[in-house]
Amino acid sequence: MEHETTAELNQQADMQDEQYRPSERQLERERFRRARKRRNSWIATLCTLASLVAAVAAVVASPGWDRLHSRFLDGAEFRRTFSAVLDGFWLNVRMFLIAEVLILVLGLLIALVRVTRSPGLQPLRVAATLYVDVFRGVPTLLLVFLVGFGLPALQLQGTPSQPWVLGVIALVLSYTAYVGEVLRAGLNSVHPAQRNAARALGLSESQTLRRVILPQAVRNVLPPLLNDFIALQKDTALVAVLGPLEALRVAQIKADYDFNYTPYLAAAVLFIAVTIPLTRYADRLQSRGAQRTWAEAGQ
Repeated sequence: MEHETTAELNQQADMQDEQYRPSERQLERERFRRARKRRNSWIATLCTLASLVAAVAAVVASPGWDRLHSRFLDGAEFRRTFSAVLDGFWLNVRMFLIAEVLILVLGLLIALVRVTRSPGLQPLRVAATLYVDVFRGVPTLLLVFLVGFGLPALQLQGTPSQPWVLGVIALVLSYTAYVGEVLRAGLNSVHPAQRNAARALGLSESQTLRRVILPQAVRNVLPPLLNDFIALQKDTALVAVLGPLEALRVAQIKADYDFNYTPYLAAAVLFIAVTIPLTRYADRLQSRGAQRTWAEAGQ
């Protein structure tokens, strides 16, 4: 009997869907919206193209265009030096990947220490707060100089001597402070009721943190977290001041050889090729997060 009633209800719903037809006024509104959307798209595209053409024309018509073209936009020099700059960029990628893993681990530890309320961990909370305040206040380039030249000067046993390793240490020290604050904000954004519900279901403190709190916290702060790592990818170029043959350093050597600065353009193209997809992905995640928030608020 229950199955027959369900089938009848489904059949009635299907019949109502088949009988529904939008009114002429509704169809007219939809046509107007589509037409307005197409018009706005065309206007935006034409304005963008016009602005781009105007900017290019202004640059080409400038008095120093010939000198700029020969010094910065030399196609032959670009092709000649691109492979060497690409080899150096591989070192940037390796530094980024190593630093990213270390920053995530250390940043999470800093965040967990700062959100804990255990009285016995008060010294660790003070140390973590002091660490964040100091290393967020020191410019990253200055920190690269301090670690790159100051740490070897201590002559401690086991101190790394490779410049790129010292550069990675400086980047980790700097960005761990930023990522730790981002993750702390994510942990604080999870409502306390989530923790209480998990404990009521019998989960231990570690299980609650691992299975309930952390997944929600990371999801809430994923876009700003990606923005920090985009900045980290670019800041690996700061390690060039220590001398390792990464992309910027290779470009500098090539440019100093014949005073043609096109190799810098090659290095910029490589960084852009990595950062733009990451930026668009971060924007997409942020948009999806906003849509999810609106949907939850509307329920």
